[in-house]
Amino acid sequence: MRPSDGPGTGRQALEVAHILQRHGDTYAAKRRLPLKHLKAMHHIRFCRTAVMGGHRQQCDRCGFERNAYNSCGDRHCPKCRTLAKERWLDARRSELLPTGYFHLVFTLPHDLNPMIHCNPKVMLDNLFGSVNETLQAFAADPRWRLNGRLGFVGVLHTWSQTLIDHFHLHCLVPAGAWSFDRSRWNPSRKSYLFRVKSLAKQFRKTYLGRLQERYENGELRFPGRISLLADREEFARQIGILRKKQWIVYAKAPFAGPEQVIDYLGRYTHRVAISNHRLLSMDDGKVTFSYKDRSRTDRTRRMTLSADEFIRRFLLHVLPPRFVKIRYFGFLFHRDKRQNIASIREQMGSQTVTAEPAIEDARQIVLRLMGIDIHCCPQCRKGRMLVVHKIPKCCPIRDPP
Repeated sequence: MRPSDGPGTGRQALEVAHILQRHGDTYAAKRRLPLKHLKAMHHIRFCRTAVMGGHRQQCDRCGFERNAYNSCGDRHCPKCRTLAKERWLDARRSELLPTGYFHLVFTLPHDLNPMIHCNPKVMLDNLFGSVNETLQAFAADPRWRLNGRLGFVGVLHTWSQTLIDHFHLHCLVPAGAWSFDRSRWNPSRKSYLFRVKSLAKQFRKTYLGRLQERYENGELRFPGRISLLADREEFARQIGILRKKQWIVYAKAPFAGPEQVIDYLGRYTHRVAISNHRLLSMDDGKVTFSYKDRSRTDRTRRMTLSADEFIRRFLLHVLPPRFVKIRYFGFLFHRDKRQNIASIREQMGSQTVTAEPAIEDARQIVLRLMGIDIHCCPQCRKGRMLVVHKIPKCCPIRDPP
């Protein structure tokens, strides 16, 4: 199966759902999968099909009828993130400050990957907490001349372009800090916020210190192939190895202003491990997709994996239930965010009037993004599609063995 060559070709674009429909049952039969993987596979596989239910629509002008099926709403589904992303972005527009923004990326060494897969919530919570503690410590240090409290957004990504596990946190940081007495805004240098080598050393120290505490408190599990780490001496040896490694903190060029920030947020916050447009073909039990080779100046290449290996890599990035992957820190923390932003704008002397978030339904968002009115009759192009009755959810029909 190959992606559509364009309108009128008769081919359907390849999706992750198609790969799971064809190979998901075989993959699951060979393994003992956790419930979160089974749920994600089910949701993506049957997204926008009769299994999810929906409603029957009829044109009020020509009588044309069609079924419209519900989306699964799973945060790992490549087809279900656009509406959520647009609503989230609209809310963020009202929170931007009239200043530059920095983009920092904190990456965990791959040596920690086995431990993360066995303890995802604890280890990834530790990532968020360590980054926050590191950045706030630098903002408070007089050497960096900010002498205040940062506010930033952290967005977790767990993948590389080839779908292997690569745990890193994208941070969007306004260029300055709010003084501890909340009386003034202290702007940072325009070219950089903090030195990344210094950040990396402190991040390593903070993360490993907090990890040692988790171990002492008995919060970590060591099943299967990492069972040796349950031994105190072996765990201490592993920590020693990690202390000697060079940890990576990357700083991208600072954004010029709020509009660039919104563009960034739209590209990073609601991503899934792989988008459908990167899938090229599915033939003879193999899946081919495109990826950017970061070691070759982002040159676009192709990779072919067995369907089983593709599904395995995709499922590596299914997060624990109710795990929050976008978090707010410092003066952007939810509880006092609106009041804090208003105070900082006033202290910055900003004359910008920020509109409240618009409340758009799905039709308005699709019309704005794609110029398509989903309520317009596709047959006569004049009538309006109205719901005539609901279609209940149904059990999926399994192919015979």
